[in-house]
Amino acid sequence: MRKLLIRLFIKNHEDIKDPKVRENYGKLAGMVGIVTNALLCALKLGVGFLTNSIAIIADGINNLADASSSVITLIGFKMASKPSDEEHPYGHARIEYLTGLFVSILIILLGIKLLTSSFEKVISPDPLEFKYITIVILAFAIGVKIWQSRFNIKTGEDIRSSTLKATGVDSRNDVIATSAVLLSILIGRFTGIQLDGYMGCIVALFIIYSGIQLIGETSSPLLGKAPDPELVEEIQSRICEESGVLGIHDLVVHDYGPGRIFASVHVEVDAYGDLIESHDMIDRIERIISQELKIHLVVHMDPLETKDPLTIQLNQFIDETLKDVEGVIGIHDLRVVAGYTHSNVIFDIVISPECKKTEAHIRGIVENELSKLGKEYFAVITFDKSYVSNNI
Repeated sequence: MRKLLIRLFIKNHEDIKDPKVRENYGKLAGMVGIVTNALLCALKLGVGFLTNSIAIIADGINNLADASSSVITLIGFKMASKPSDEEHPYGHARIEYLTGLFVSILIILLGIKLLTSSFEKVISPDPLEFKYITIVILAFAIGVKIWQSRFNIKTGEDIRSSTLKATGVDSRNDVIATSAVLLSILIGRFTGIQLDGYMGCIVALFIIYSGIQLIGETSSPLLGKAPDPELVEEIQSRICEESGVLGIHDLVVHDYGPGRIFASVHVEVDAYGDLIESHDMIDRIERIISQELKIHLVVHMDPLETKDPLTIQLNQFIDETLKDVEGVIGIHDLRVVAGYTHSNVIFDIVISPECKKTEAHIRGIVENELSKLGKEYFAVITFDKSYVSNNI
């Protein structure tokens, strides 16, 4: 069904890196959510009022919240596709995250209201009127929610949308909540034990928990979440495919929302190679990454010493010295500037954000080991933090 809907309503559906195609995926997911959740809400509210069940009414309100979420998601995808302007040169794609955050807060407020109503039902329970249509509707709702969860999670994975993946997880949680309501009704029917108010409280708490979870997932990109390791790996592999590339470092990825990714990287080339040829290669890398990954990449070309024995020896020695130091990823840009009394060994040390060693401690290790090679060597160190999870 999912593949059929995609083929019917999304033109060029295979080109998921195209911002317009991605927007259409979001629109389709939003419309599917609105239609299915509105239907489930109407059915559950109808049977909930018919049987006087606060748990079913709460579950129906939960579906209403999901429908509202889909409306806001739809609006978010539409607004996020607006082109950049003078005030927002990086585009408006982060609106998608803001709409997800708004939905999360709405869900929490709704959950609190339902918790209050359900608690009142616990204190003053009303008898339920059992009807077989209730079982049919709830079983149907569970089936719809299972399909809805798979639809949103798979679509979210395809277009790398945290909002859709979060919606899919929420649908999966709804399956558990509706199943619990169905179980409480069956228990009440065959044992006479009234669990309606208690189950309403559980569903309400479930809604609140889902809202809190969604806040974390939708706010993380706004706070500066690390880029997707798969994306980093893809950037690295595409760059290193070029025969003239000796290595890369200092990769930084700025995510301004889906389809609005900007990145910069230092690419190491042979210092003795042809400058024009190397420059052409750098231009080619930027163009390929832009066309294939839809990323605005700026490449800085770093000449690498490949013939001086002393530079190569010192590079290997310092790299070996630091390889077992916790939190140190590696070194780059090493060069030796000789003087009359001493030689400056200039290089950068890349450390992870979780590195617990101080810069002074790491510097001390290097200086101590370097002095064993000769007192004339003076370390000039710049510390870089890694901004990607692949240790580049």
